[in-house]
Amino acid sequence: KRISPNKTYAGSIGGYLLSIILVYFFVQYSFLIAEDLPNYFSQKEFIWILLISTVSQIGDFTISFFKRKSKIKNTGSIIPGHGGLLDRIDGMLFALPFAYIFLNLVTHQ
Repeated sequence: KRISPNKTYAGSIGGYLLSIILVYFFVQYSFLIAEDLPNYFSQKEFIWILLISTVSQIGDFTISFFKRKSKIKNTGSIIPGHGGLLDRIDGMLFALPFAYIFLNLVTHQ
């Protein structure tokens, strides 16, 4: 049984590309926020983007799986036609804690 029949490869690839593009522009224009931020896009940032994007998509698929198992189409009506508020934040529910824990492990070694 498929986890989420409406998910597409194009949507997944688009998520990765949008993440890369947004971080690239943030890094390029970070001098507008603070002078001591680096203005280069290194391999480390690229790997970090791919890792966080992957965890976010895993969160999206996991929540979709549980909704399908529970036979729930929408988790609310705050945002009509979009599956509810949970569908807008499901990736963040996984990615934000992962990023917090991972960054704390890396920076406290």
